[in-house]
Amino acid sequence: MSGTKEEDRKGSSEWRNFFWNPRTHELLGRTASSWGLILLFYLIFYLFLAGMFVLTMYIMLLTLDDYKPTWQDRLATPGMMIRPKGNQLEISFSVSETESWDGFIHNLNHFLSPYNNSYQVQTNDNCSPDQYFIQEDSGEVRNNPKRSCQFNRTMLEECSGISDRFYGYSSGQPCILIKLNRVIGMLPGKDSQSPYVTCGAKRMDSDKIGPLAYYPPNGTFNLMYYPYYGKKAQVNYTQPLVAVKFLNASLNTDINVECKINSNTLAEGSERDKFAGRISFKLRINDK
Repeated sequence: MSGTKEEDRKGSSEWRNFFWNPRTHELLGRTASSWGLILLFYLIFYLFLAGMFVLTMYIMLLTLDDYKPTWQDRLATPGMMIRPKGNQLEISFSVSETESWDGFIHNLNHFLSPYNNSYQVQTNDNCSPDQYFIQEDSGEVRNNPKRSCQFNRTMLEECSGISDRFYGYSSGQPCILIKLNRVIGMLPGKDSQSPYVTCGAKRMDSDKIGPLAYYPPNGTFNLMYYPYYGKKAQVNYTQPLVAVKFLNASLNTDINVECKINSNTLAEGSERDKFAGRISFKLRINDK
């Protein structure tokens, strides 16, 4: 029993000596000078790493442009979007039930509010159509902020929400708005030929879609709205739109619709990316 106590005292003493040895003045087995050298080494090491990180970030920031991305990894053909926003690219409503399409009306009104003629006249230019609105910089002198061309809401005619505040939904002739995704520097046409939108039904629904009307005429994205110079350089840029009005679509059935962009410079979308230059959605109009 006494041997066990002696061993415990000896072990406790060794542990205390390891933590602090009063004879050698060692803390955890090292003297003050040894601890000082280690701490100095790690201080210099981490300061060096921090300096390398700051230098790398500084050099990288020197290569960036506040107004234009240095590198653009983009698709050959921009994507398309529709408004109003439906549930998973599905526009479904009942003509006789106001609540079924009331949300679409609010969505379109909110989306088109920046396109009001009064706002466009105040902020944007009345440009010459069918030609690019190019605004080059003068060497190192930035031509910013760059101007933008007017896209007036009235250009959407029957789909503007002005002559028909229900955008055709109350009569079973709904309007769908289409826009191209913004791509800095994109030139979507040549020889004064603007890109245009065409819509049609998938093969199995070709007899259901009926005639269509496009606004502006021929469903064009006029060249005067290009090139786009970026949100910071072109603060008042108004994205051009195309409206498609379904004049006599079949009722009480699903219609699979595909709209695509047609251009003499943009490549056609491939089967590998079904959203490049086109968009597919389902339309269903119920009479009750």
